[in-house]
Amino acid sequence: MRQEGNRGPRREGGFKSFDSGPREMHKAVCSECGQECEVPFKPTEGKPVYCRSCYAKHKPQRY
Repeated sequence: MRQEGNRGPRREGGFKSFDSGPREMHKAVCSECGQECEVPFKPTEGKPVYCRSCYAKHKPQRY
């Protein structure tokens, strides 16, 4: 079943729409520049986290 305006199915385990309210933000320290930042996911130990400007340098190019 699909509802108009959503990113995907509304079934259990399906995609959520982008209008689901404010995201929970988590404090982190950028792995490159050391600046304190907030990210919309819980950082995983051992994986790098980047601030907005450093992420822009590391994200893959879209063609």
